[in-house]
Amino acid sequence: MPAAPAPLPAPTLPKASLEKNGFTDLTTLDASIKLDIRYATADNFTHSKIYDCPACLLRPEAARALAKAHKTLKNKGFGLKMFDCYRPRPYQQRLWDKVPNPDYVTPPAKGSMHSRGAAVDLTIVDKNGKELDMGTPYDFFGVEAHTDNTNLPANVLANRRLLSETLEAAGFKGIRTEWWHFSYQKKTYPLSDYVWPCK
Repeated sequence: MPAAPAPLPAPTLPKASLEKNGFTDLTTLDASIKLDIRYATADNFTHSKIYDCPACLLRPEAARALAKAHKTLKNKGFGLKMFDCYRPRPYQQRLWDKVPNPDYVTPPAKGSMHSRGAAVDLTIVDKNGKELDMGTPYDFFGVEAHTDNTNLPANVLANRRLLSETLEAAGFKGIRTEWWHFSYQKKTYPLSDYVWPCK
């Protein structure tokens, strides 16, 4: 199997524009958080590029909470790697156009928590940047990815537990069907159409 392509570098985004639209660039809070924004490449379940360029934006409170979770992990010799963060509603529409199935993609009219800047898809990496074994790849749609599936090796269950306990302590909540997905719970936000600049 060929190796996955290297993650694309994220653009430097204008802070004033982000703040005006109610977002924070997560990497400005801690540059050691790794980005692998899959929807900015064709290395995702749609096999298509959805985002024009990679970025990890979140609402400020969610971004600070995530940076806190990353710091907790760093103290244990680990860190976070981000697969997806804020997803502008126009990009949610692109995703829906590729996969118009509500079992896998939230309809744009309803709006994903990603489109509110309050959801993340992520995993844990070791001090060398290697992903911990979570039992399945990111965006794997099957029972093996479910968080209530305990028919997995002990190390996988331990890694998932580390991820969920760390994120929950920072104010996030996971979902049953995707070990990688967490939503910030301490504040609600509106859907957003803001698209970050790519130049």
